[in-house]
Amino acid sequence: MDDDLDDAPLPQLPGGKFYMTPLGRQRLQAELAATRGERHRVVEIVAWAAGNGDRSENADYKEGKRRLREIDRRLRFLTNRIAHAEVFDPAQQTQRDRVFFGATVTYANQRDEELTVTIVGVDEADMAAGKISIGSPVALALLGARRGDEISVRTPRGPEALEVVDITYPPPPS
Repeated sequence: MDDDLDDAPLPQLPGGKFYMTPLGRQRLQAELAATRGERHRVVEIVAWAAGNGDRSENADYKEGKRRLREIDRRLRFLTNRIAHAEVFDPAQQTQRDRVFFGATVTYANQRDEELTVTIVGVDEADMAAGKISIGSPVALALLGARRGDEISVRTPRGPEALEVVDITYPPPPS
């Protein structure tokens, strides 16, 4: 293996940072804003319900307080994730002949099936869209590989050989 593999992004950086794309950060920020708005509405409902008297048998109050706890938990998660995100735009990748974070990789498996995946942050993974987490076994096995390389990935069925067919990145900004 080459020493320049040390430059390859890891799933989680020291200090608790996580890689994500600019689009992934935008989605988390939009969810954070929407969740804050929802919290404001739920606080109004809880205040109204609290004004109705006995809280021990007040379903609106109890449900509102339960929902506030869920919202606050999600707000803490989103705030923490955004604060510790290492945003990397794959279009900025200069070493385009190797697999790094943000690469779209086509590989062939032992059954001669060609699969195409894009390596994204853990919060952006969506198998239906062909996006796999940088922390997934396939992504970890692919990191640093070049076209034509054969790599081995551990699967529930045992080790499987994959051959890298193609590597692409989004075009660099003009």
